[in-house]
Amino acid sequence: MVQYKRLIKKGEKHRLSVEEGSSGATAVTVSGGVYSKTAKQKMLFIIFLSLLSCCYIFSFSSFSLLGAFSRESKGFGPYELFIAPLCSGTSNGTICCDRTGSRSDVCIMKGDVRTHSASSSVFLFTSLKNKTKITKKIKPYTRKWETSVMQTVQELNLVYRDEENNSLVVSSVNDICDVFYNVPAVFFSTGGYTGNVYHEFNDGIIPLFITSHHFNKKVVFVIVEYHSWWVMKYGDIVSQLSDYPPVDFNSDKRTHCFKEAIVGLKIHDELTVESSLMLGNKTILDFRNVLDQAYWPRIHGLIQEEELKAANKTEDGFKKPILVILSRNGSREILNESLLVELAEEIGFIVHVLRPEKTTELAKIYRCLNSSDVMIGVHGAAMTHLLFLKPKTVFIQIIPIGTEWAAETYYGKPAKKMRLKYIGYKIKPKESSLYDEYGIDDPIIRDPKSFTQKGWDYTKKIYLERQNVKLDLKRFRKPLSRAYDFSMKRIGLVYISHKPDVTN
Repeated sequence: MVQYKRLIKKGEKHRLSVEEGSSGATAVTVSGGVYSKTAKQKMLFIIFLSLLSCCYIFSFSSFSLLGAFSRESKGFGPYELFIAPLCSGTSNGTICCDRTGSRSDVCIMKGDVRTHSASSSVFLFTSLKNKTKITKKIKPYTRKWETSVMQTVQELNLVYRDEENNSLVVSSVNDICDVFYNVPAVFFSTGGYTGNVYHEFNDGIIPLFITSHHFNKKVVFVIVEYHSWWVMKYGDIVSQLSDYPPVDFNSDKRTHCFKEAIVGLKIHDELTVESSLMLGNKTILDFRNVLDQAYWPRIHGLIQEEELKAANKTEDGFKKPILVILSRNGSREILNESLLVELAEEIGFIVHVLRPEKTTELAKIYRCLNSSDVMIGVHGAAMTHLLFLKPKTVFIQIIPIGTEWAAETYYGKPAKKMRLKYIGYKIKPKESSLYDEYGIDDPIIRDPKSFTQKGWDYTKKIYLERQNVKLDLKRFRKPLSRAYDFSMKRIGLVYISHKPDVTN
């Protein structure tokens, strides 16, 4: 079969015949000898030009990409793409807010940025005609979906000011900067749920790392709803993210000036740093390295390596794995904790019972967990301390009735991302104090989902505030022995695995 297509050249008609053989192969011939030769020459010339153009474009793009990467690695790249995608490429004299995130809003201000705490405002002075621009408002906290807690968070006004008409604002804004920084600022709040260690890390410290790490410490943190105890508690970590002392936004009445500002923090997920959303593909392990850098100098001042080695050896010279029990009081308490300690020691662990208080120095908690091989605790905010464990150590989370989803979401998944050996121990009804109170046939015991699905208040009042745990130690021996075996293999010594006594 022959098909025809027309080619036009200087008013002449030539036919391009496409012949299909029975085998399905296609042969192409061009009729018209003079045209065939000319067409081939031009076709070759066009192909040559095309290849030359592609090479030029590719080389130019390569150098551009390398340059962009170089700038990003130095902290000067387009971080907005990762922090506030809708504000990517924000120009000087502009305020841009990205409110597409489900957890937090983030605004970018570039140019002459000045604080004015008396009016809870951050001004952007610009010569651009921004009179039509309305004031933008933002609450720089990472739980925007929780209306009740967000109502307690201070709101900031992001306001355009015309630098050519300063007389309009001289009475309310000091025209001269009291403190000028040649680096950006990050504004965030330590209000909300601050006071709970889980929220302090999940809603504050980790998002602060996500938002600011690319500045390589050349950034100033401006804290709204500033708490001295928070700065004292987390000062070692903050100093690893910024070379500058944090600014108390409300109490420091001076005018602080910056070349740009990020207002609000970027958050990814529960106790998580998502590498695909980070410049340099940083992960939660990079955040943990920050913790190491923050606390290791203090740890050296608290402990001597020789004493550790001596304390951790048995009579046979073998190192014993260290197990830390995070102890609770009041709710979700392990009622037979002393018997658990005896069991762990019988299996072969050196056991430390850690009872953190609000005034406990964080470096001491970090030292205890960072040198441990296994951590055990009942589901709750204190499990946030899993961040202090070394990768490949064991984390055993005791999961009370009605807390399965929260235990896995808030601590189980993050533990796996931290490369910990995670063991989730779900208690049986008889291991819960609620069993003695309600009995096996009560829906609270028999069907916890029917209550947890009603909302957080039901879960909190019943399963978190009123439940304690009495471990079935015979049953708990199995995960504890697994943790021991895993730890001994990680330590890398020859050992005889502990087996339960068998009587005939």
